Amino acid sequence: MPYGLRVGAAVFGRLLVVAGGLALIGYVAVKLAAVLVPVAVALLLAALLAPTVSWLARKKVPRGLATAVVLVGGLAVVGGVVTFVVITVTAGMPELIAQIARTVDELRTWLRTGPLHLSQGQIDSMLAQLTTTLSENQSAIASGALSTAVTVGELVTEFLLMVFCLIFFLAQGGKIWTFLLGAVPVRVRHRVGLAGHAGFTTLAGYIRGTAAVAVVDAVGVGVGLLIVGVPLAAPLAALVFLGAFIPVVGSVVAGAVAVLVALVTGGLVPAIIVLAIVIGVMQLESHVLQPFLLGRVVRLHPLAVVLALAAGLVTAGIIGALLAVPLLAVLSSALRTLAAPPPQPDAPTAATDSTGPEDSSGRQTAA
Repeated sequence: MPYGLRVGAAVFGRLLVVAGGLALIGYVAVKLAAVLVPVAVALLLAALLAPTVSWLARKKVPRGLATAVVLVGGLAVVGGVVTFVVITVTAGMPELIAQIARTVDELRTWLRTGPLHLSQGQIDSMLAQLTTTLSENQSAIASGALSTAVTVGELVTEFLLMVFCLIFFLAQGGKIWTFLLGAVPVRVRHRVGLAGHAGFTTLAGYIRGTAAVAVVDAVGVGVGLLIVGVPLAAPLAALVFLGAFIPVVGSVVAGAVAVLVALVTGGLVPAIIVLAIVIGVMQLESHVLQPFLLGRVVRLHPLAVVLALAAGLVTAGIIGALLAVPLLAVLSSALRTLAAPPPQPDAPTAATDSTGPEDSSGRQTAA
């Protein structure tokens, strides 16, 4: 047997085994997505909220009480924002509908008097065809509505699971991590603990930095929309805030929605002004905020970010795009820690996480 063939068979045989293992992991992850996604989101929120819980614990507040205070405060803030957005949408919807009606009338006039020179009969025929198409697809629309109702029920269940996991991540994160480390061989347990701590620290920095960038984006776009006079400025700013958590794509899509609303409700000039505002905010984000807030924490090449985002979007949609870059950042930080030279023999051996190390009795000490 030629030497090159033996080497090739050995290499590609092992690659096939690795690919099969990855495919099996992916298959299991897809089947358990309803469980894994809430756990992953809870871990992201734990990375954001754990420093506050640890700060309260250092102030002699019992950890359970600190967890309850942070969770209740966070839910109150989220509930207040959602209530404000709903009230704003409800108040601004009549004006938006009236402006859309005016825009439709202007579009009809342009179709008759513009370059197309369509007759009123042709326009009425197009509207009649649209109405017929909608009536012929009523069953599909009804089934889609039923599917949406089922999805809402699943989302509520997954939200409750996420909150349940978040409570334990915040209250007993150190004990959970120590338990998981018990499955690692003793000779590498300390290094794996350091790698996990480094990955979680990177995740916390990424979430806090992204949240700060999202707030700046939302404030900038929201103020610009208010100045221009675009209706529903608050909901559009909230959409920009949420979109900022999906790198590259999220901000672009949210900004495009704001420009489209400005075009429909105000015309071409307001849409151009809003487009300029969105581009300015995106430039501030990419050239100032992200390098300053995220560059030193998440050391990832832009190509790696784009590829991870594309892979996550293709494999798992919006959820994949949301989780791909944080997962890549955690893996990159953990692998760099594992590849670093071994620590000195007198290095501490206590397993740590962002919620604080534990002593030999399992009690958490201040971080």
